[in-house]
Amino acid sequence: MYVLAEKKPSWLRMILDVRGSTLPRIWLRIGVVTALAAALTVLHEVYHQINVSLTPVPFTLIGLPLGIFLGFRNSASYDRFWEGRRLWGSIVNTSRTLSRLTLSLVGPSDGARVDPETLRAWQVEVIHGVIAYAHALRLHLRADRRLDELTTLLPAPVIEGFKGQRNVPAALLLHLGQTVGQAWRRGWIHPQHVPLFEQGLATLTDCQGGCERIRTTPVPFSYIVLIHRVTGIYCLLLPLGLIDTLHYFTPLAVLLVSYALFGLDAIGDEIEDPFGTDTNDLPLSSISRTIEINLRQALGEATIPA
Repeated sequence: MYVLAEKKPSWLRMILDVRGSTLPRIWLRIGVVTALAAALTVLHEVYHQINVSLTPVPFTLIGLPLGIFLGFRNSASYDRFWEGRRLWGSIVNTSRTLSRLTLSLVGPSDGARVDPETLRAWQVEVIHGVIAYAHALRLHLRADRRLDELTTLLPAPVIEGFKGQRNVPAALLLHLGQTVGQAWRRGWIHPQHVPLFEQGLATLTDCQGGCERIRTTPVPFSYIVLIHRVTGIYCLLLPLGLIDTLHYFTPLAVLLVSYALFGLDAIGDEIEDPFGTDTNDLPLSSISRTIEINLRQALGEATIPA
């Protein structure tokens, strides 16, 4: 997965590097239309066996709206991508805020007494729960129902209670809310500070809902099919509109045009669901690991993920 924080490569490397490019997904389509263009060119220019050609005007008239449609499609897909990144940015900030509140505002008040080790264990449980939430949401958005990554962060009874849950992140937020409520009833949290914790949990709930909305609301299928078909037909017929003008350069022109159109089409497909594992999807593993590192360091733990 491509990490967004990576240093931007040089101009030459961006041209030559295949990683992160749509080329692995579209090379076969490009090869087919280019090979067809080469075959038509040979038959037309060398053997003079094909005299069928089309005027470039229809391709100009179709190419302009096709480019506009592809641009709108990519814009809609990028809006989904950016919205997903914004939501996960809010999850990062809220996780840090909850850890800060847990470590700075929780303690005995109004005569209540608490053993320091008991309080520390409670703080660790809450902050580990927030870390577990980030990992659980990442797995949930990728339709991965495994709980293996949560076993080192949550008590065994809690993990056992999550088995069979269809929405583990929501169940984990409920568990965190109950844990905060228990501390309030014990007098560890001042009543005026309880809304701060509730606000943080509510923000996580809103962010999760936004991510689920993106995940479960794809771009209309009929719109995608139309773009795929028009793009394919346009590139297949393009040699007929260029061969009388470009002659032997027709395959090269078809190669460049098909790369541009198929590439734009593939980009829209790839970033439409920003929570997957494609190269250009959001680096959720890196983001959730960042949350874990930040919160473990806030706890002063010695074992920090790389």
